[in-house]
Amino acid sequence: MSPDTQNSEQPPRPKWQARLKALRNIPPVFRMVWEAAPGIVVSSLIFRLLVSVVPVAMLWVTKLIIDAVYQHLSAHSALPGIFWWLVVLEFALASVATIFARANDFCDTVLADRFTRYISTRIMEHASRLDLTSFEDPSFYDKMDRARVQGTDRVMMIQMSGRLIQEVITTVSLAAGIFFFSPWLLFFLVVCVVPAFLGETHFAFLGYSLNFAQTPDRRQLDYLRIVGGSKDSAKELKLFGLGPFLVGRYRAISDRLHRQTVDLAKRKLFFGALLTLLGTLGYYGTYAYVIYRTVMGELTLGQLTFLAGAIAGASTNIQAVFSTFSGIADQALFLTDLLEFFSVKPRIVSKPNALAAPRPIRRGFEFVNVGFSYPGNPRKVLSNINFTLEPGQRVALVGENGQGKTTIVKLLTRLYDPTEGAILLDGVDLREYDLEDLWKEIGVIFQDFVRYDMTAAENIAIGKVEGANDIFHVRNAAMKSLAEGVIKRLPREYDQQLGCRFDGGVDLSGGEWQKIALARAYLRDAQVLILDEPTASLDAKSESDVFHRFAELTSGKMALLISHRFSTVRMADRILVLADGKIVEEGPHDRLMLAGGRYAEMFELQAANYR
Repeated sequence: MSPDTQNSEQPPRPKWQARLKALRNIPPVFRMVWEAAPGIVVSSLIFRLLVSVVPVAMLWVTKLIIDAVYQHLSAHSALPGIFWWLVVLEFALASVATIFARANDFCDTVLADRFTRYISTRIMEHASRLDLTSFEDPSFYDKMDRARVQGTDRVMMIQMSGRLIQEVITTVSLAAGIFFFSPWLLFFLVVCVVPAFLGETHFAFLGYSLNFAQTPDRRQLDYLRIVGGSKDSAKELKLFGLGPFLVGRYRAISDRLHRQTVDLAKRKLFFGALLTLLGTLGYYGTYAYVIYRTVMGELTLGQLTFLAGAIAGASTNIQAVFSTFSGIADQALFLTDLLEFFSVKPRIVSKPNALAAPRPIRRGFEFVNVGFSYPGNPRKVLSNINFTLEPGQRVALVGENGQGKTTIVKLLTRLYDPTEGAILLDGVDLREYDLEDLWKEIGVIFQDFVRYDMTAAENIAIGKVEGANDIFHVRNAAMKSLAEGVIKRLPREYDQQLGCRFDGGVDLSGGEWQKIALARAYLRDAQVLILDEPTASLDAKSESDVFHRFAELTSGKMALLISHRFSTVRMADRILVLADGKIVEEGPHDRLMLAGGRYAEMFELQAANYR
């Protein structure tokens, strides 16, 4: 499917029930706001309450001043004794409103920063607790991407909520003054504003639907931006002439999204303008009526001034209340994504009163009829897996790509739970142990290890963050993995920033990075050592050195090794050969070679390349 036709269908429009249901999102988010900054929330509410009653108070003082002046001029009577105090009071009210408005701005700024920091931290914490399978689901990535955006962008809703409280109180106080003179004036004002509110709400929901539908495409745009401008892809980008292709795909997707956005904006402009005219009609209709009653002598000039100001203020604030409420409803819909992300719960968790990991491990691991398939996919990745990994043993997994070798590692480390059978540790189901305590006894380096844009010391200390400040152990791990030689050549040695993301960073070759990653596993000094393709990026000499060292370091430990290089797996005590998600051969190197089966065939094919 081409980018021009993909997702060409119109985004779904939420039903009114869903729209109203979205308002339920507001209380839990307000709880987060309170948790982020309770003192600022209280201060903001107090300031807004005080500011909201100032307009009606000022109008009433103005009415008293104008009536006193008119009476003084028309009847030649003396000014009231409190006249000049009224003038001072009006100035004081205006000053207080200005100061409190500034205080509100300060509270909004501080609250926005604290909430953004709080919600971003919570998203990171929650994501770190979720199952690995969640991160292998594209729909989860869409949900998490929207949650990250909404977690920071919804700060506006918090500010709007505070503004709504202020607008409501101001509107009620002004409306009370209008109602006192004529209930029908107030009724007419409100009726004329309602259609504009409904229109704003309708287009707000359409905007949410469009944003929701565009999320996969926007993630693809982010991906194209990264691929089109990253160091990792720069070589192929140039040599394969991928620039025009990637730019063309980006332009096609972004043009389609732009057309959808502009089309919605045009409709909102046209219908929104028509509905806003009704609100304007409501204001000028009531204003004209007040002038008419004043001309007929039914109202004083002070009352005219008060009502004109109250009508103008009420009209503006009624529209503002509806508009702000509509905006909050819009924001509430977006908050669905954030709250749905937080509702995702991990399935792989420690049971209550879980067992501590055995120290030392006495019998080791046992896979008993283990099978595994991914959620929503009936195809079995592994089927009827049976083997043991005992203390002091080195076991190697070999097989073609996609046969389940890394899946076995993830099951043994309990990143996955088997869908069939059980994995035992010292005769006890792995699910009975405390997860974090279990992980402390496992050192693992995956083939796709992470290259952290941190210092060399921090890159190694990632393997055991609780001992990050212990440079002696960090250097010892570097020596074991042969990373010490790499680090000594760096300008600042262990304090050298690695990677190209930050100023002063130095990038390493693939083999140098792999030695850094191996140091993490050695730093952990765990009872179980798992290496997934640990020498894939190393040259022949470095590989030989690493495995001579590896044989020494795994003495007395359990070691599980995955490698496509048969020169490295032959050092294992036992080799498991996987095919079609099953163990088809098992034994030491010499016996498997004598058997002349699949292992011998793969070994001979690889050895032939070196003859």
